[in-house]
Amino acid sequence: MGKTSVTVSQEELLRQQEYSQRIHQYYQEKLGRAPVACTDTYGCQQNESDSEILRGMMAQMGFTFTHEPEEADLVLFNTCAVREHAEMRVYGNVGALVHQKRRNPDLIVAVCGCMAQQERVAEKIKKSFPVVDLLFGTHVLYKFPQLLWRRLEGGKRVFDISGDASGVILEGVEPNRDRSVKAWLPIMYGCDNFCSYCIVPYVRGRERSREPEQIIGEFRSLLAAGARDITLLGQNVNSYGKNTRAGWDFADLLDRLCQEEGEFLIRFMTSHPKDASEKLFQVMAKNPKAAKHLHLPFQSGSSRVLREMNRSYNREQYLELIDLARKYMPDVTLSSDVIVGFPNETQEEFEETLSLIEKVRFDNLFTFIYSKREGTVAAKIDDKVRMEEKKRRFQQLLEVQNRIANEQNALLLGQTMTVLVDGLGQDEEYPLTARTQGQKLLRLKGAGEGRIGQFVRAKVTKHTTWSLFGEIQD
Repeated sequence: MGKTSVTVSQEELLRQQEYSQRIHQYYQEKLGRAPVACTDTYGCQQNESDSEILRGMMAQMGFTFTHEPEEADLVLFNTCAVREHAEMRVYGNVGALVHQKRRNPDLIVAVCGCMAQQERVAEKIKKSFPVVDLLFGTHVLYKFPQLLWRRLEGGKRVFDISGDASGVILEGVEPNRDRSVKAWLPIMYGCDNFCSYCIVPYVRGRERSREPEQIIGEFRSLLAAGARDITLLGQNVNSYGKNTRAGWDFADLLDRLCQEEGEFLIRFMTSHPKDASEKLFQVMAKNPKAAKHLHLPFQSGSSRVLREMNRSYNREQYLELIDLARKYMPDVTLSSDVIVGFPNETQEEFEETLSLIEKVRFDNLFTFIYSKREGTVAAKIDDKVRMEEKKRRFQQLLEVQNRIANEQNALLLGQTMTVLVDGLGQDEEYPLTARTQGQKLLRLKGAGEGRIGQFVRAKVTKHTTWSLFGEIQD
């Protein structure tokens, strides 16, 4: 067991709450009404969860919320640094607020999150985007009220990307969630893996796990609020527990949460193959409340490329892990992440990726063309493969996976399964939406919002590549 995770102190929490009260009073005196905030979140589910925490802080400041930036007194961009495309979208959307800022000079524009944590990004925004009033990184998220107050009180722009990479854990702030039957529950933060292509450890900091009692308490609160499909979150969720006082591993935590009373389903992501254990598969198999779904990124089917990626496993070990999971859960559904075009990947190595996909037969893949991230080891590699070739391979991979996904869905025709009705869709014939244990979208015939939040038995009657269609069996 390593160094115990550091939790933001009660004194610091109280200090931040005092700043929230000042902000509340400031806006009441200035506007004579509750201020309005709009959050725009990019990237992973962990960012979505962070935005819920930030909205919780803003609720303490007296803010109400809108999805329309033009209605807001504060627009906050919670950013992602994993891919260049996400950065470009942020720059474009931040820049688009110039005209609104001219019409309303009191508008506060804030940028935070993984992208903001990078020094080069902070400098670029400082020089090229004067519309931004406030920028802060992931390490000082808990100081958001203090930083916003500095901007409101002093009138000058505030930029803060300080903080220790070992990171802290913030407890005691009530997240502002959408009260859906689905919910995110972070159990750990940061990453210690340092995959050669990945910027996450540099912007999220080192691994740190929440104590079990905090997680169990929040889990119970989610159930009491009506959540029935809860996803445990972490950059590397199944390495949970290395720095807790309790000494639990992820399998222990999952097993304990499954013992809570009520009807619910637990999912988790994202897992690293090196930490996915036989013990975890055993716990998943024995607990009906643990979804029989595994998101296990393999990234490449080539052992040489995996070595260059610093993934800590090879092709054979990954396939053995899949066999082990299926030994305990023959009906487990599998999804994964894969990168096409890692620097100097050969055609033969790409074909190894295709053959792994054919062998495993994933139900779903999240597919990416390699995106160079400044500051990572892979960014220094002289890549001799042209982008045109990478795009060709990417398209070929999509064609293979789309075929497999369609075939996998066809296997479910005629089956009856228990699913959670989680919302309303746009299909008039199949207006209700649900997710199978394997995270497949299932559109259902039926009427009325009264079904939302209920577990029902549903029969699959047809399919497409990306969706299932069915009828509730009352």
